[in-house]
Amino acid sequence: MLAAAAHPDDIEFMMAGTLLRLRETGADLYMWNLGNGSCGTTSLSREEICRIRWEEARRSARVAGAKLYPPIADDGLIFYEESLLAQAAAVVRRVRPEILLVPSPEDYMEDHQNTSRLLVTAAFVRGMPNFRCVPPEPPWMGEVTLYHALPYGLCDGLRRRILPELYADVTPVMDLKRKMLRCHRSQGEWLGSSQGMDSYVGEMEHMSRRVGEMSGCFEFAEGWRRHSHRGFSGQDRDPLSELLGSACRVDSNYERGRE
Repeated sequence: MLAAAAHPDDIEFMMAGTLLRLRETGADLYMWNLGNGSCGTTSLSREEICRIRWEEARRSARVAGAKLYPPIADDGLIFYEESLLAQAAAVVRRVRPEILLVPSPEDYMEDHQNTSRLLVTAAFVRGMPNFRCVPPEPPWMGEVTLYHALPYGLCDGLRRRILPELYADVTPVMDLKRKMLRCHRSQGEWLGSSQGMDSYVGEMEHMSRRVGEMSGCFEFAEGWRRHSHRGFSGQDRDPLSELLGSACRVDSNYERGRE
């Protein structure tokens, strides 16, 4: 399975707990940050911060036992455009993920939203021989199920609450999730100065606990919304719920609200 996000540390905030629970089921893990972290500093050069954030991402991936793919764009320049889409399609074809974890399509910043769009299209064209990816990879016709994480802050860009369809219990892996996030040491100072965040790990814990409260049954949780099956997999395919079993709760109210 593949977890893809915009910046180094985005996976750790909103996806890592689910990633770690899937590892317990025997899943092979792949992580990919499309952005290189180039703007995550107030004092370092672009080259220096990119080097630091790549090393931090590598440490986090080692904690998760995941293979990490290198970034393809500077921060703020993750656009829904041909070059990035061709590279995203290559990664999807190479990994062949049964489960693809991607950001929310609604978020407070464009890099997150554009990463979501790029990965959705990359998965959609995975089996189309005439779609050219870079580097070239053979088409893959297998089924893939996409799950959108909750947005950072649990609200969209207009401050509206986003409610999940699925809740993954991440309580047993919170220590490892904290350890993964702490690998991104360079971001504590940056987020404090740029976004007023007092505690880097504390903010992640607060969101995970809040989603756990929303689930009604887990202490800490991550929330997910399943993408439409059309062009990706069978209509009733839900491998995340199947693999996590009792560690996953489906909100029946969400399901009824779709109809």
